Amino acid sequence: MSSMTDVVFLLLIFFMIASTLAKQLNTIEVKLPKADGKTENRNTVAVTINNKNQFYLNAERVNKSALEKQLIQVLASSKTPSLVLRTEQKVAIQEVVYVMNIANKNGIKVVLAVDTPQ
Repeated sequence: MSSMTDVVFLLLIFFMIASTLAKQLNTIEVKLPKADGKTENRNTVAVTINNKNQFYLNAERVNKSALEKQLIQVLASSKTPSLVLRTEQKVAIQEVVYVMNIANKNGIKVVLAVDTPQ
């Protein structure tokens, strides 16, 4: 009976963590490019660029010129700063490079978000 209780508690913890992380990254609807890869869940910030070249920091829309300042403020307390870069398929590469350059200058790890084929 005690091993059954352990399994139930482990499943409960797993689903609580998974549901929290799922809400954090899927705040803005974008069509991501498809690719194979592994999934990493960390305490990260999501930067989203849509087809209209609008920038979002998590769910909040920000100006392109203010992105670096706000990104540094959000990640200031993190020991290992990282961001998830979510862009729609038709976003110009210079917009992606702009965000990656900000991350490179400030020592922020970048993870590109993609849809996995089904």
